Amino acid sequence: MNSKLKEVAKVFFKLGCFAFGGPAAHIAMMEEEVVSKRQWMTRHQFLDLIGATNLIPGPNSTEMTMHCGYERAGKKGLFIAGIAFIFPAIVITAILAYFYVKYGNLPEVAPFIFGIKPAVLAIIASAVFKLGKKAIKTLELAVLGALVVLASLIGVNEVFALLIAGVLGTFYFYLKEKKTESLHSVFPVFMMSGISASLVKISTINVFLTFLKVGAILYGSGYVLFAYLDAELVTRGWLTRVELLDAIAVGQFTPGPVLSTSTFIGYQLSGFSGALAATTGIFLPSFLFVLLLNPLIPKMQQSKLLRYFLDAVNVAAVAVMLAVLVIMTKDTLIDWKAICIALLACYLVFKTKLSTIWVIVIGSVLGYLLVTFL
Repeated sequence: MNSKLKEVAKVFFKLGCFAFGGPAAHIAMMEEEVVSKRQWMTRHQFLDLIGATNLIPGPNSTEMTMHCGYERAGKKGLFIAGIAFIFPAIVITAILAYFYVKYGNLPEVAPFIFGIKPAVLAIIASAVFKLGKKAIKTLELAVLGALVVLASLIGVNEVFALLIAGVLGTFYFYLKEKKTESLHSVFPVFMMSGISASLVKISTINVFLTFLKVGAILYGSGYVLFAYLDAELVTRGWLTRVELLDAIAVGQFTPGPVLSTSTFIGYQLSGFSGALAATTGIFLPSFLFVLLLNPLIPKMQQSKLLRYFLDAVNVAAVAVMLAVLVIMTKDTLIDWKAICIALLACYLVFKTKLSTIWVIVIGSVLGYLLVTFL
């Protein structure tokens, strides 16, 4: 393995071990590692990758790791980055699944999660600030971003908001320039056939195909996963809703992508082979989508119309992160303990050069101490 591949593996394995808080937090930590610290790319290039990632199905933060790996070390880097990022979560989730199936309950981790959530808010705020400065190039883009924030806060689907912002931005700036340009674009269409499954015995292949379908059509953040899995698993009688909620909880409190939930569910359904099948199925489409999309991004940047579209989508993506931050803040800062941790995290993130990983660690320890002893 060459030095770039080793570097990619090291960076994203580390992120996979400490990336708590959902896609917005993962992308914020990624920005610090690959842009601020290592300068693999400019912040503008990073923004373009975020914008492009939001246009394809799959877990956004995991696909961002693949894009970053591709940019740093080519196609091999894409696969190394993606695997390194999801590997820690998969291993931790598989171990928890084993104990859950054997003993019927989950470990008590609430005090640590209590401290991690406020710390994550500061990390997301830092990324929104830095990326926003690059994304907001004009007053018009600022207005467009504000509209997307409002739309997200009132419940408009984030993917729909991104696409509408992209289209509106493209037409506005095109008309403003009053220039004509031909536009050639290709929109891949993916069709998945229905999957029949036996309620009596759930084979490994059925587990794989079910999660492959979910991975190929899952738009937006990983939190939308619950609705998909409820339709695919609970309505078929494969899992009870309580079991599904436990699986989602595991995805929430383990580091890395929330889609590691699939490993937990796969183990519940069909043991170790089921865990492997579910994990492979749900992440495989993301590797393929990024492999197809990444080479097209330079062409998007060179086309004036597609540049307008990407600029608008970039602003919209940052706006969605801001909306997520607002919602998470309202849900997280519910008492003085959480507020104290959040304020300390803001100081560490904005006023020191301490790594975001250490901010997460400090937050989790403080959460445990405050919840346990006060």
